[in-house]
Amino acid sequence: MFRDGALRTGGDRLTVRSPWNGEIVGSVPADTPGEVAEAVRDVRAAWRPSRPHQRAAVLRRSAALLRERAAELSVLISRESGVCVAETRKETERAAANLTVAAEEAERLRGEGIPVPGHDRLAVTVLEPVGIVAALTPFNRPLNQVVVKIAPAVAAGCAIVVKPSEKTPLTALAFAGLLIEAGLPPEHLVVTTGMPGTIGPALAGHPEIDMVTFTGSVSTGRAVALAGAGRKLLLELGGNDPLIVLPGADLGLAVRLAAEGAFATAGQSCRGVKRVIAVGETAEPVAAGLAEAARRKRAGDPLDPATDLGPLVSEESAAGVERRIMDAVAAGAKLLCGGERRGALLTPAVLDHVPPDAELVAEETFGPVAPVIRVDSVDEAISVANGTPYGLQAGVVTSDTAAFSRIAAELRVGAVNLNAGPQFDSPHIPFGGVKASGMGREGIRYAIREMSVTKTLTFPYP
Repeated sequence: MFRDGALRTGGDRLTVRSPWNGEIVGSVPADTPGEVAEAVRDVRAAWRPSRPHQRAAVLRRSAALLRERAAELSVLISRESGVCVAETRKETERAAANLTVAAEEAERLRGEGIPVPGHDRLAVTVLEPVGIVAALTPFNRPLNQVVVKIAPAVAAGCAIVVKPSEKTPLTALAFAGLLIEAGLPPEHLVVTTGMPGTIGPALAGHPEIDMVTFTGSVSTGRAVALAGAGRKLLLELGGNDPLIVLPGADLGLAVRLAAEGAFATAGQSCRGVKRVIAVGETAEPVAAGLAEAARRKRAGDPLDPATDLGPLVSEESAAGVERRIMDAVAAGAKLLCGGERRGALLTPAVLDHVPPDAELVAEETFGPVAPVIRVDSVDEAISVANGTPYGLQAGVVTSDTAAFSRIAAELRVGAVNLNAGPQFDSPHIPFGGVKASGMGREGIRYAIREMSVTKTLTFPYP
């Protein structure tokens, strides 16, 4: 386990293998619940919040170090996750941007003054760190998923215990060392590695943990919420994000957004395009354009700079996506291109005439698939978009602002983007969903608020 500023070797080990070729990338300790409990107790005993300017300095220095080592880290991410280096280079810059924004926000923590009506008193609110944060992160984007938990926790003044995915733990450990080098107090950070069923409940349910933040599947998120009952919770549980294309839209833009959103990181993104809902006459050209774009994508070795998408995180995951594609075809969908699997590698697939109740689009599909659902009207598009348990983000491509306003008002999602895909993001805006997509909001400023508590002080007027 990484604690007190260094990686302590353990007895049992977990082997990390490349999804591309099965080569051993490294190994990490398989921590036990007892070791997790001891580490949390030690963090509680040692933790003292630092000053906001000190937190900001650590975050700025960590962003600078991350940019200096971006090439090295992008290769590590690609080796353990299978995501191609063209994407992981973007991930390192995105993570550095999140750290920079967190540094700025650490110096903007503000309460308010409230003259209390009916009393000769003034109330002043101050923000204090929630305490010890447990963060459980998924395999996709193994650097940035860790950064979006750690950066706001540091900015808020919290200590944090991170449990990265057992599939991609090496990047989290490398980043932990970078944070200590940047000046983070060693007693403020622990990274524990192991199997989620073994150490996840021990971490989320530890009585010294004040808040649990989790990104992952709905089923695991519900288990985390149960284990963390009684604590603050911030849960990002995935999405089934639609891109809705209306008549009169810029179809070239629609195809580009759909292809980018469906195939980036081999489709393993909670905010990626999971469904293309094409209204009326837009369906034919959108489907054809998507198929052409998919054929131009190069799937293969993630360390090759010419590769557009690498393998999925495991052969099991790729086989599951392949099965959903075949089931959709059996239900009446037309496979226009792709969907060929070799081990964990799946070529980008485009399907047309996909039934809205096919598992491929009714559930969150984590793979490089662009399913086109044809509908006849805006009313039907809204109904189909709302017809799953998820509600994370959506995109609408249209030149009709009145239609966009209506769709935005009626979609049950956390964000709706005009002429941008559901994949649009920025560290400056809130991110999170409704329904089964989770609770609370990420985005640096908003996550800092989630990781803070408001204390009220009242004074008599002089």
